[in-house]
Amino acid sequence: MKRNTILSISALLLTAQLSFTNAQTKQTEQLNPIVQNFVNEAHNNSQLESMAHDLLDGIGPRLIGTPEMLAANNWTADKMKSWGIEAELQQFGTWKGWQRGITHVDMVYPRVKSLVATQLAWSPATKKAVEAEVVIMPKVSSKAEFDKWLPSAKGKVILMAQYQKIGRSEEQIKEFATPELYEKLKAEKDQATKDFREYVKKIGYDNNSLPEALENAGVAGIAISNWTGIMGANRIFGAKTKKIPMFDIELEDYGMLYRMAESGMKPRIKLETQSKILPDAPSFNTVGIIKGKEKPNEYVILSAHLDSWDGAQGATDNGTGVLTMLETIRILKKYYPNNKRTIIVGLWGSEEQGLNGSRAFVADHPEIMKGTQAVFNQDNGTGRVIDISGQGFVNSYDYIGKWLNAAPKNIKDQIKSTFPGMPGGGGSDHASFVAAGVPGFSLSSLNWGYFGYTWHTTKDTYDKIIFDEVKNNVILTATLAYMASEDPEFTNREKREMPVNEKGEVAKWPEFKEPLRSSKDYK
Repeated sequence: MKRNTILSISALLLTAQLSFTNAQTKQTEQLNPIVQNFVNEAHNNSQLESMAHDLLDGIGPRLIGTPEMLAANNWTADKMKSWGIEAELQQFGTWKGWQRGITHVDMVYPRVKSLVATQLAWSPATKKAVEAEVVIMPKVSSKAEFDKWLPSAKGKVILMAQYQKIGRSEEQIKEFATPELYEKLKAEKDQATKDFREYVKKIGYDNNSLPEALENAGVAGIAISNWTGIMGANRIFGAKTKKIPMFDIELEDYGMLYRMAESGMKPRIKLETQSKILPDAPSFNTVGIIKGKEKPNEYVILSAHLDSWDGAQGATDNGTGVLTMLETIRILKKYYPNNKRTIIVGLWGSEEQGLNGSRAFVADHPEIMKGTQAVFNQDNGTGRVIDISGQGFVNSYDYIGKWLNAAPKNIKDQIKSTFPGMPGGGGSDHASFVAAGVPGFSLSSLNWGYFGYTWHTTKDTYDKIIFDEVKNNVILTATLAYMASEDPEFTNREKREMPVNEKGEVAKWPEFKEPLRSSKDYK
């Protein structure tokens, strides 16, 4: 999932806060019998944990272009077929092929210590173990001075990221420091960040061109530490090199090397990475379908992205969303055999590179878009759903409220939202549909530390899943899909009048963007 880039103009939002509560609910809740079956199945016969084990432990992270991503496509399709659901892989493009191997990084001088390190996605390998001195970038004030230094970096491992003096989270510092000390440490950290940004600007490079310059100078490798601000969690994205390894080192190991290099101790590391550059690989969406019995040309779509970054297991981004939609379609197939509208599960590829799988589905299936009743997307962690925005559709309150009213009280009472809300601009796959004028809704969950702790990090692992929360999300999603399918009316797609910002500019509805169908177009 990407951070939402939605244009938000809170001061002028013409919205009303809605709390989905039912004051008339009796002490003993009487649910629709089909919804009651959803509840019973989700709690008494859940397949979530066994599927999570297969997907996250067995297959692991699902970086686009890797054999693991293809394995996940096949596994999800086979799983749905085992439940009697039609499923297929729909190719939408190709991506550069790559497969992770071992990453071993050990300090061998001035003492021996194994370091916590992760090779970045698509990074070249070392082919064989390399031993080299670790150095920091020089304290210079111009590009000319930096370029003069570059030849001396040949054969060395360069520490390219900012040094972090304190590795405690801001929340922890605020909890234990005096107010005066907190403000002092915060100011020092802010200044250090500003100084590093100004340094990179002075030497005339950026995050893309600097690795290229170092690689061209013949360095042995490039190390970074992309710390989240949470102890032990680093973000893992893609390498910016073509021939030499680029890797991330956990904060304190990185800091230790930095201090040693800065003080003249000349630390050395032994580096071995055994990843494989593979031929370009086809990119797929996994699509499952249960044809409607009365309105087969109208659709309810269950949406989640299957791909992930590969610093960990991709458990909460977006393993939990995938598990939610798989368990939902399993339960719908079992307890809702006479679905009025066609129900589709879309497990998208290459979301992390720009919503490419879902954008391709929208572009390639105009007939489905014309008949889509609603899209329900889940993609922000393991927590219970607490928000369903109207995404800018004027009448979304009417139908979302009606559908949600059928959900168990303990679930719907957790949810507050804004209607009509603002259209999603690209944070996750619902935005692909919204941009095309299709009612796509994000089932936004309580984050459980998502953005700071597990989003794209080395800590996005199976143990972070709270299965009781996911079970409730399954019940909610199944209920919404059932109600949307049964609704005698087709959803109204009228868009809201967009507000004016503080500059007097009228906000625009997001434009639909064509998907990237090749890694050659990815920057």
